Amino acid sequence: MQDEEKDNKALNAADKGAEAPGKEPETYNFYAFMDRMKYIKRWALMRSVREENIMEHSQMVVMLAHCLAVINNEIFKGCADASKTALYAVYHECSEVMTGDLPTPIKYFNKSMRGAYADLEDRASDKLLGTLPKELQDEFAKYMKPDKDSYEYKLMKAADRLSAYIKCVEEGRCGNDEFVKAEKSIKEDLDSRHMPEVEYFFKHFMPGFSLPLDDLEGLE
Repeated sequence: MQDEEKDNKALNAADKGAEAPGKEPETYNFYAFMDRMKYIKRWALMRSVREENIMEHSQMVVMLAHCLAVINNEIFKGCADASKTALYAVYHECSEVMTGDLPTPIKYFNKSMRGAYADLEDRASDKLLGTLPKELQDEFAKYMKPDKDSYEYKLMKAADRLSAYIKCVEEGRCGNDEFVKAEKSIKEDLDSRHMPEVEYFFKHFMPGFSLPLDDLEGLE
């Protein structure tokens, strides 16, 4: 009986969302914009051994943000919402499909520049939300325009910086000294946050990023 009720509810929901017969379906460009994340390069002013785009960066930040939230909950007995933290990470760079990736020295040149760029990011997020069906916009807005006072947002921002630090380590291992100062400044920034989750990650996970493949544990 319960299964039948569920089926009926699903059918009713499908009927409500169905287009009228003969009417052209309305189209939305949100995911076409998201797909373009792979074309936007990071570290534009730096000479990189391997280029990085904001799509692959975002995927790394998702994993790191989720990891930090789980560490918060399981190691330090916190109450972070791991799913929310990961979803903040999924969309944290999405506005750059409209703004591009502004180099850090420019973005953080002074308070005025930071404020102007933050406003631009906010407007770009609103524009992107407008490329979704109205029924979906409020749900997506929760993650594209996150609660910046939440601990989940704090974890995501730490994961963002952690991803940048890992990039610096990777470039250094390839003999590229272009990222030496960036690595130092990012580490100082992460240390200044005094987050036990980040300290735990550095102690237990970061050493592996300096190892060659043969020294990582593989399949037996």
